[in-house]
Amino acid sequence: MWRGRFYRYEPGRARKALPRYFSILAGEVEPIFFNARKVAVSFSEDAPLDDLWSAHAEGMDRLEDNDLTEVPEKSLLDLKAFIANRILESCTLCEIKCRVDRRKSIGYCRVRESLVASDFLHYGEEPELVPSYTVFFSGCNFRCVFCQNWDISQYRVGIEHPPEFMALKIEEAFRRGARNVNFVGGEPTPNLPFILETLRHVTVPIPVVWNSNMYMSEETMRLLDGVVDVYLADFKWGNNVCAKKYSGVSRYWEVVTRNFLLARKHLGAEFLIRHLVIPGHLECCTRPILKWIAENLGKDVRVNVMFQYRPEYRADRHPEINRELKEDEMQKASEMVEKLGFRNALVG
Repeated sequence: MWRGRFYRYEPGRARKALPRYFSILAGEVEPIFFNARKVAVSFSEDAPLDDLWSAHAEGMDRLEDNDLTEVPEKSLLDLKAFIANRILESCTLCEIKCRVDRRKSIGYCRVRESLVASDFLHYGEEPELVPSYTVFFSGCNFRCVFCQNWDISQYRVGIEHPPEFMALKIEEAFRRGARNVNFVGGEPTPNLPFILETLRHVTVPIPVVWNSNMYMSEETMRLLDGVVDVYLADFKWGNNVCAKKYSGVSRYWEVVTRNFLLARKHLGAEFLIRHLVIPGHLECCTRPILKWIAENLGKDVRVNVMFQYRPEYRADRHPEINRELKEDEMQKASEMVEKLGFRNALVG
């Protein structure tokens, strides 16, 4: 049977993989966006984007040096939010880079203004995250044929909240016991300007979880540095052919592995990487993904190899994935995790 020692949740493993996250929960350190808000920067709203990026680089240097000011006139977090909003004029937040003026029109992601489809204390995430205040945005830059959230990822649904009100909702969730704020979708990337604007107003020390397909542009990765505490990162495909066929995206492997390597360098950031095992895709996807993680991110990284696949949405158009996993596929995936030597993995 595939249910072995990696399947059970052991708090010590989670703490070993996510030490800073647990330090935030214990009140020993603050979430990283708190520090970004204490970094003084100088910028003009009329400045060219290149000049704003130069100011951003200087601010990041101050953040790394822990050069903080309690209440700066303009902060690094302010600058990040301003740059993100400027990018909307010709949107390149994700690697699709549709360059739509999203202040006026809907992008490839089906997002113009950020719409919150639902938000609640979620108890179905990994044990170390729950209860997680999960903010589900509508819209996505992927077109996964088996999407379990297709009703929000592929349609414009939800409520438009002012950032100040969203910040109040986060603070209320924190008072109700939320261990983190978990930005998800759909996909959070098209909603980065709204998220950064919201965090400017959040006053409680809540960790930020970025629950993403990791298909962001390099510009977005720069803006996330100094904001995200935990990348709850989805690593779907082990090659570009499968990614194009089932998720409709090009250069998947190059983009996502690049972003994992960039995120590894982000100040204070940690990983919890999810891989949903797809029927018939163990050799082409599961094995190369797990091998790459072990070789590039290490065997102590928190990995969740998930067996929850079910054929939803348009999976019936692809007979090869229009089924649930077989017992031997679960067994084989579990053996891959063990043979690669992951020390802090969840499987099941």
